[in-house]
Amino acid sequence: MLSAIIVAGGSSQRMGFDKLFAAIAGEPVIAHAIRAFERATSVSEIVVVAREQRHDEIRKITSGAEFKKIRAIVPGGERRQDSVRAGLDRIDRDAKYVAVHDAARPLITPAQIEGAFKQCRVHGAAALAQPVNDTLKRADADLLVGGSVDRHQLYAMQTPQIFERKLIEDAYCAVQAGNILVTDEVSAVERLGRKIALVVNDDFNLKITYPRDVPVADFILRKRANEHR
Repeated sequence: MLSAIIVAGGSSQRMGFDKLFAAIAGEPVIAHAIRAFERATSVSEIVVVAREQRHDEIRKITSGAEFKKIRAIVPGGERRQDSVRAGLDRIDRDAKYVAVHDAARPLITPAQIEGAFKQCRVHGAAALAQPVNDTLKRADADLLVGGSVDRHQLYAMQTPQIFERKLIEDAYCAVQAGNILVTDEVSAVERLGRKIALVVNDDFNLKITYPRDVPVADFILRKRANEHR
């Protein structure tokens, strides 16, 4: 059983408005993210973690007949790791695997989810990732270049990140006990000395971060829809 936790607790400070409810291809960003997990065959349930004042709106978005896997919508925490912990507390106790996904990544597809889950079943932990292709530079506080960074074997992490349930729960217990800040689940699991398989993603899976990302995601989703007609 694969349970999915959709993390939707961000403040969207860089956007100036709640990016998860921005309309792309005729629907809110968060609806596209949830739908991909709804359509993924391996996913048995979905828990959405979001700010409490957004729960009613999320319920309206997911009230249609096509959304059948929503188990719960729960309040998020102050930090991402707190929100994931809240999601872990609400998934089915029989769930063997857990996928964590950023609601701000609306371009995720069921095929990408299944590909990451396949590698998780082999290695116990897997995550989508994209090779870093840009030239990387270090800069000081004044934005003056101080050197180069070798991009060989560097990858930008994406979601979903999928794990054996016990592994991710143990990782977050260790993080909590040590009062450690982590920015994603891979970082938490790494601290246990476990290896995580990267699934190189050759399709779009951008994270809506800036206003300029909205029309890009809209274009990609409409193009995909036209291709499948």
